[in-house]
Amino acid sequence: MSYESFALETGAISRLRLNRPDKRNTMTPAFWRELPEAVGALSDGGETRVLILEAEGPVFTAGMDISVFTDANALKTDTAAAREAFMTAALSLQEAFTALETARFPVIAAMQGPCVGGGVDMVTACDLRFATKDAWMRIEETNIGMMADVGTIQRLPKLIPEGVARELVYTGSTLSPERAEKLGLVNGIAETEADLRNMVDHVAQAIATKPPLAVSGIKRSFLYARDHTVADSLAHAMTLQASIWSPEDIMEAFAARTEKREGRFTPLSPVRRLGS
Repeated sequence: MSYESFALETGAISRLRLNRPDKRNTMTPAFWRELPEAVGALSDGGETRVLILEAEGPVFTAGMDISVFTDANALKTDTAAAREAFMTAALSLQEAFTALETARFPVIAAMQGPCVGGGVDMVTACDLRFATKDAWMRIEETNIGMMADVGTIQRLPKLIPEGVARELVYTGSTLSPERAEKLGLVNGIAETEADLRNMVDHVAQAIATKPPLAVSGIKRSFLYARDHTVADSLAHAMTLQASIWSPEDIMEAFAARTEKREGRFTPLSPVRRLGS
């Protein structure tokens, strides 16, 4: 499928590339509709083992497109009924990035330039983040008189110390890639965009060689553990392990190691949704 707000290459390693560099890869109304559709289709399809989220041009993304703020009907909040409708519509923005978090495969953000506003919401919903030395981050919402409400406040304190997250959100200050790496928010920094692609491709390829069922289960377990107690998460992990236990994959992993080759593992089955 073709999309208005990004380009999509599919395969075992899929790439979703923001391709509006002349507009600083801002997030138009179409983006919020297309992103969960595209990620959901990849997840249901079962072929993708890793998704790389990347961008063209000097800016990774400048966040929400100005057209969103100039739509008088979308931002109408003069009555209680209008505010309820506004809230319902805004929840769909949150769901767009939650699609990255709940996909059956890991998502890697490759930031080749500044990541601002909604971009921070987006990359905090990814599994891994890599950046170039020019890829600073900023929670811009505070600077324009509003609260970040699409995931940053909820996810960032799970990724870095809460005190630092509060500092960045309250002040709207710029986070350098060097500090982001020291905090563990960024997994690695590359000198150039080409180096970044090589770095991310190397990690993606390593993930793609592992059993898809195991990787999907690991992601589910990480997500559950983040939001539950250790005791609850241990019980969940054992139930999940029992549901995806694959003797065939385990034996194949041992055989591939002995024979010094990549394993041939059970793929994820396509998801067949009722009515689709």
